[in-house]
Amino acid sequence: MDHEPTISQHVSAKPADPKPAKRRASGRDAVVASICGGVVALMVGASYAAVPFYNWFCRATGFNGTTQVATSAPATGPIARKISVRFDSNVAPGLPWKFEPEQSEIEVNIGQVVTVFYTVTNQAARTTAAQAAYNVAPLTVGSYFQKINCFCFTEQTMAPGEKREMPVVFYVDPSIADDHENDGLNTITLSYTFYPVKDPVVKPLASGEGDKRKGNL
Repeated sequence: MDHEPTISQHVSAKPADPKPAKRRASGRDAVVASICGGVVALMVGASYAAVPFYNWFCRATGFNGTTQVATSAPATGPIARKISVRFDSNVAPGLPWKFEPEQSEIEVNIGQVVTVFYTVTNQAARTTAAQAAYNVAPLTVGSYFQKINCFCFTEQTMAPGEKREMPVVFYVDPSIADDHENDGLNTITLSYTFYPVKDPVVKPLASGEGDKRKGNL
């Protein structure tokens, strides 16, 4: 019996339409781009929010050598233990000021309220403005260093050639004597750095402001 040869027939498949796949890929890209944009916006917002939060945290805990703010002398009064306090002054690049403490170091009783002065001179032929940042060393002492009055946090505007005395009123909290990690502490360094302010706020000079020594503790 004769067998007729079998002829295989190849049915060519119709190519798939690429448009739906492209639309799906485009949709995924849009979602990914939206997520990335949201993450970036969140990170930028968090970075701005971190600055005031970090400042608040440092002031509340004394972290990184940030001193504390007091409104009055300690209730317990000074104790017999003494400690030396050194005063450091710095000026950031671009600020034409001369800035220095009137005393480089003093010895005080812990708990004693002390007033010291820094002097600053604007050496430029134009009005300039700056603001001071500060810390104490060792960094762990920040929570015990209490300032009652200070020129920090306040924008200082200086006329050409003006010289000014700036007081700092402070005490070392007597509770430091109960912190045995500081039993061997003999010296604290208070350091200020003035940074230029680009857009100063011009304020009128109040009457009697020039005599900074009156009314200080």
